[in-house]
Amino acid sequence: MNRDASRVETFSDGVFAVVVTVMAVELLQNGPARATSEEVPDALLNAWPSYLAYVITFGIAGQIWLGHHNMWRYVVRVDQPLLVFNLLQLLFVATIPFTADLLADNLRAAPTEQRLTAALYVGTVLGEALFFNLSWWWARRRRLLHPDLDPRLARAVSRRLLLRPVLYLVAFAAVFIEPILSLVLYLVLVGLSLIRRPGDLPSSAVWERR
Repeated sequence: MNRDASRVETFSDGVFAVVVTVMAVELLQNGPARATSEEVPDALLNAWPSYLAYVITFGIAGQIWLGHHNMWRYVVRVDQPLLVFNLLQLLFVATIPFTADLLADNLRAAPTEQRLTAALYVGTVLGEALFFNLSWWWARRRRLLHPDLDPRLARAVSRRLLLRPVLYLVAFAAVFIEPILSLVLYLVLVGLSLIRRPGDLPSSAVWERR
């Protein structure tokens, strides 16, 4: 017997909600109230790596959730391998707060520590992107997508998904030049993901024209 994708989406949304909550808790632990010996402006200034890592990680988690939400609109049935691929993607998503915390703690450390934590961070987002691509590839291959989905749109979504790991690698390469530059590039990638592309939900204006 086949199942629809509703339980998968509900479970996945729960994981994303927990990840965002964990990041918020980590942010509270780095609040200025923790540093009682410092003035608030100094405490905020000294904790800037944690705040920057939070903004970037929240943006990446939001980007992944948007992509997951848009992709699973087209999935009408699930099978065991697709469930496994989705679980493995969520495994990496759930690891993002841990690697982001490491990155923030070592942003001003020695170059070796900076590169190691940056490698762990990019490994996490690359692992997520890999299993995201595998999920889409498998759903297309096993005909688990909506039968009315335009094949041209399906191919466009595939090309879009393949581009994300490449851009992550470009951002990681910047670590060897300047760690801060790498983080800025992650922010740029998050900003680019907000531009509407094939597979995204249409705007309200598009619906009105239809």
